[in-house]
Amino acid sequence: MQLITAYITVVLIWATTPLTIQWSSEAGFLFGISSRIILGATIALSLIVLFGKKIAWNKKAIQTYIAGGLGIFTAMICVYWSSQFIPSGWISIIYGVTPIFTGLLAMKILGERGLSMIRLFAIVLGIIGLYVMLETGLHYGTKTTYGIVGVLASSIFYSLSMVMVKKINADIDTYSTMTGGLIVAAVLFIIVWNVFAVEVPTNIPMRTGFSILYLATIGSVLGFFLFYYVLKRVEATRVSLITLLTPVSALLLGHVLNNEPINHEIITGCALILSGLLLFEFESAIKRISVT
Repeated sequence: MQLITAYITVVLIWATTPLTIQWSSEAGFLFGISSRIILGATIALSLIVLFGKKIAWNKKAIQTYIAGGLGIFTAMICVYWSSQFIPSGWISIIYGVTPIFTGLLAMKILGERGLSMIRLFAIVLGIIGLYVMLETGLHYGTKTTYGIVGVLASSIFYSLSMVMVKKINADIDTYSTMTGGLIVAAVLFIIVWNVFAVEVPTNIPMRTGFSILYLATIGSVLGFFLFYYVLKRVEATRVSLITLLTPVSALLLGHVLNNEPINHEIITGCALILSGLLLFEFESAIKRISVT
């Protein structure tokens, strides 16, 4: 029951994340992501001290923190940069291809099951869906295509990080994995903050400030804690199925709360991507049905 509750909570958090990412970036995307991760790491460390916990520092634990932290850093900086160019709902739709990337990487790195004809067809459907999204993006301008490509890059980095954490398979508590990953990511963002001379805005809109606080506490600390809790107990490809459940909710939230457009091309692209993911994930069930 705890695992199911954690899984559902991660889905709900991720459904709200794309929109709050856009809102938190209104004062500059580097300020938005840097302040989120640095604040998130500070809160995580404070909770560790408050509850008298200890972070593991053995070799595998450190490898896990580096793999997780690099994943957070690369994936987040790509998606925040991309949020400047595309509607928030698109982020979740494009991120829906994550299980495909994860499955391919898990097959190569973890030795999980290979590609069948059904899974190859599923990948083709996903690619066609992405093509429809790219075509739609071109109608809105070249920068929209940059946003789509950036989210795809974020998805690949995220998938690779998840598979590597699974491969390391460190026997450490979830709070250690979450806090260690956030610390590594925070250090990298502090470097970025100084290299690019990120300025703190003199006037931070209330919506921006609230979004940063929400993403730091709920999106980062609680979200990553529950994510790593699930990842430790479920195979990587199944965890990435979370991204199959969030796109429609994120698309509707963006439309209702941020006046983002929804047309038949977007719906078609979304449907193709989700159809591909359903085939990819439930290949075994489809085979059983076809045999009977």
